[in-house]
Amino acid sequence: MLPMELSSVYLGCSVAAGIAGNIFAFVLFVSPIPTFKRIIRNKSTEQFSGLPYIYAFLNCLICLWYGMPVVKTGIILVATVNSFGAVFQLIYISIYIVHAEKEIKVRMLGLLLVVLAIFGLIVFVSLRILDYDERQTFVGYLSVVSLISMFASPLFIIKLVIKTRSVEFMPFYLSVATFLMSFSFSAYGLFKEDPFLYVPNGIGTVLAIVQLALYLYYNSLSKKDLREPLITYV
Repeated sequence: MLPMELSSVYLGCSVAAGIAGNIFAFVLFVSPIPTFKRIIRNKSTEQFSGLPYIYAFLNCLICLWYGMPVVKTGIILVATVNSFGAVFQLIYISIYIVHAEKEIKVRMLGLLLVVLAIFGLIVFVSLRILDYDERQTFVGYLSVVSLISMFASPLFIIKLVIKTRSVEFMPFYLSVATFLMSFSFSAYGLFKEDPFLYVPNGIGTVLAIVQLALYLYYNSLSKKDLREPLITYV
């Protein structure tokens, strides 16, 4: 009876970790909304780049495919979170294309078609060429590379924070949400004994901790500077 009870607790913790990851990921998905409200209001993409949303869309598609039962059973919460993510990214890309200048519009449409072609090729190879185990390994490695690349992208922001000694470009709540999402899916991957989940999300957790540590350090420095009395010379 005890093993069955432990199994129920284990399953409950696994589901809880996956649901938590979905919730925290949703916070990240909606974070660009103010940017796109500005784009719609001004009817211009201004200096904003659409490339992060193109890449995020591809990442969501790959991870969505990995979470599908035809590739890997038992991790449906990976599919759910990335299906939401893919929809959000596609909406953002569509808004960007509508309000972009003609040259950028054509380039973004081209990139979107390339992403869809790449994903189509991945699906074709997975279903037509590979068996179940090979499919799982193939898509798993692709998702690892994609996730690690995504989690490594804030390294530019980290460098900028260190250089400017300012946390202006690193919103605290986004760093917290990234940490909680990465930690939740790391736990989910450990419960599922899936290195394709816990390895990249573990790296994401570490990088998020670095961001939070930098934020606390440089934010405290800024407050200290504000408290410094002005020295006057007579």
